[in-house]
Formats: sequence, C-alpha cells, structure tokens
Amino acid sequence: MATRDVIVDAAARVLRERGLANATTKEIAREAGFSEATLYKHFRDKLELMVVVLHERGPQFIPMLQTLPQRAGTGSVREILTELATVCITFYRDGFPMFASIFSDPAILKAHRDRLRTQNLGPHRANEGLAAYLRAEQALGRISAEADPEALAGLVLGACFQHAFIAYFAPDPLSDDQAAAAFVAQLRL
Repeated sequence: MATRDVIVDAAARVLRERGLANATTKEIAREAGFSEATLYKHFRDKLELMVVVLHERGPQFIPMLQTLPQRAGTGSVREILTELATVCITFYRDGFPMFASIFSDPAILKAHRDRLRTQNLGPHRANEGLAAYLRAEQALGRISAEADPEALAGLVLGACFQHAFIAYFAPDPLSDDQAAAAFVAQLRL
C-alpha cells in the first residue's frame, strides 16, 4: 500500500476516534508508522488530511451522490434511496467527531469552508445531487409530479443526519442498513 494511503487510513482512525481538535499530526504519523515529516510530504496540514479522509474514506457518500442522477430508472426508487440512506447514515455517524471539531473552532470552520469553496464542494452538493436524481425520477413518472425534489432531498438527508446524531445518545439496535430501510419505507413517493 502506498505511503499516502497508509497515512489517510491512519488519519481516518485517529480523527474518527478523537476528532480534529483532539488529534495531532504526531499521533496520526505514529498510527501510520511514519514520521511527522513523512506526513507533511503528502499533506499541508491536519485540515487538508481531514478533508481527504472525508472524501476518500467516506463510505462512498460523495461518489454515490455524484452518480445518483444517472441511476434514475435503473432500479426501484426505494432501493436506490435505501442504499443512499445507508451510506449517508454511516457517513454522518463516522464523521461526527470531525464535524464537531470543525464547528467548534471558527478558524477551522473558515479554513474548511474556503477549501471546499475552491473545490466547488460543500454540504449543499449532497442536496443538489439527490434533488437532481429525484427530478430525473419525476420526469420518468416514478415519483409524484407534485413532489418537491429539493424539499424531499432536504428531508431525506436531514433525517439521515438526525438518525446518526441520535444514535450517539441512544444507540440504535438497528444496523445502518435496517435503519435506512425502515426510514425509506415510510416515504410516500
């Protein structure tokens, strides 16, 4: 495995356990089995490493959202939304320690926003990807013509976020797959 990948895997473990604010590059390097200097040969700073972890080690959330509109008409809407909800719940749950660190420090939040902006990324892209998929399904007549794709996207992603958040306080006996299927089964499409 390439050095960069080993570092990203180690960072994912440390950041998910400790959050951005409580993890050090020294800890990440130690977890990876390299020196801090090696870490800095591949990444500018801890924030860049966190962004890479979210994008490359997230459970296929971003890639799925990017390809979601092209999947319209390829499977049942419920199956595709259940798959998305499962990936989304896992992404949010695994990301909370990092998200909390980002929002707890105005300087980190600004740096993160600035980096996302330069890459034309951000949380709004999730809503846009899901809304585009829902509009495509609507055009195919597979969801109600009266449905509001933007509102539905916000509701689905918001419910996934809420489920992951609540699981930190009262662990859900359902797996992410089961929780996603139960949620999507309640939707009226």
